[in-house]
Amino acid sequence: MQKSLWSEEPLASKIRPRDFSEFVGQEHLLSKGMPLRVAIESDKLYSCILYGPPGSGKTSLAEIIKNRTKNNFKHFSAATQGVGVLKPMMKEARDNFTKTGRPTIIFVDEIHRFSKSQQDTMLPYVEEGSVILIGATTENPSFEIIPALLSRCRVFTFKPLSKENVMVILKKALKTTNVTFEDSELDVIAETSGGDARTALNSLEEAIELATQKGITKVTNVEKLIQRSIPRYRKHADEHYDFISALHKSMRGSDPDAAVYYLASMLESGEDPLYIARRVVRFASEDIGLADPRALSIAIDAYQAAHFIGMPECTTALTQAVIYCAVAAKSNAVYRAYSKASEDVKAHPYEKAPMMLRNAPTKFMKDLGYGKGYVYQHDVKGAFLVQNYLPERLKGKVFYNPTNRGLESKIKEKLKRLWNGFKKWEDVQ
Repeated sequence: MQKSLWSEEPLASKIRPRDFSEFVGQEHLLSKGMPLRVAIESDKLYSCILYGPPGSGKTSLAEIIKNRTKNNFKHFSAATQGVGVLKPMMKEARDNFTKTGRPTIIFVDEIHRFSKSQQDTMLPYVEEGSVILIGATTENPSFEIIPALLSRCRVFTFKPLSKENVMVILKKALKTTNVTFEDSELDVIAETSGGDARTALNSLEEAIELATQKGITKVTNVEKLIQRSIPRYRKHADEHYDFISALHKSMRGSDPDAAVYYLASMLESGEDPLYIARRVVRFASEDIGLADPRALSIAIDAYQAAHFIGMPECTTALTQAVIYCAVAAKSNAVYRAYSKASEDVKAHPYEKAPMMLRNAPTKFMKDLGYGKGYVYQHDVKGAFLVQNYLPERLKGKVFYNPTNRGLESKIKEKLKRLWNGFKKWEDVQ
């Protein structure tokens, strides 16, 4: 492999900011006078979690803290080091705190990689004040950090860098090389970085190395040179939930274009097509239901197609299902029916089926009244007779309340005609 032009350290590390004057982005947290910046500058930092996407400046801020604090500073990576390394570090911090009264700042990168029991080991040290914990994570702290630890830390949310922020960082990096770029080419790198400075700098470094190998001193077509772009979607991070939620809500909002966009974003980034297909099946029954029963069949067909032929051939089957669900008539009446019935079951778990609905396979059960009074529907005109099928307490109760949309409008008309006077439905538009 070709040796890097910056073999002593990556470009992203080489131009890492050393103070706030060099830090780019996160103005909502680090502008002059903001609480976090004041705490760092006055060396009165408290335990906190830095939460945000990769390349947004969390590790860079930790370096600034390291340069400014008079306290001991330790760096720990949960990705490459275990609790066996962390425990002695914590004990040393406690001993130092006992002797000097000064805490030790421990920066734990990728803290979300720690299990709950591993996070528990940090709790007493943070609680007693011997350790000021700075945890950096790309994952939602609400799900990845134990409540006891989270309650003792302030959470600061980092945002993806703007394209303008990334451009500033790229231009700073260009001062380390003789290769030049048009602003339009830097714009391409900034655009495809997704607000990730590290990704942008790695792409710039790769482009410079390739240009140098080819004897190019001015880069005029960076896309052709590096021949790739970095998708913003990460299937194992928050985007996994954000994008599937966006897909679901776009279909619910009857926007096929947005729905297909989020579908493509996930599939092109390596998301499991069967995961998406399962969510579309759920949507077909939850948000469409009997307003258009065909939607569920199409969703299941798409799931089977995805299972049968896989990627990339299954993309059109999934697209077909997503578009159909987006344009179909919408109703959550099926979802609401189950939810209401479930609530009633949980509130009254000991209800019994009426005696007339119970099967009587033996004479003993028949003598007890099992099946008494039940009328076989096919023996009456129209195969329908008004009877109460619910427990007596729930007589006349309506769980399924059809809307006036799609096929459900006809279903509602039929139910009203059959059960006229026995049940009452709300008017759902």
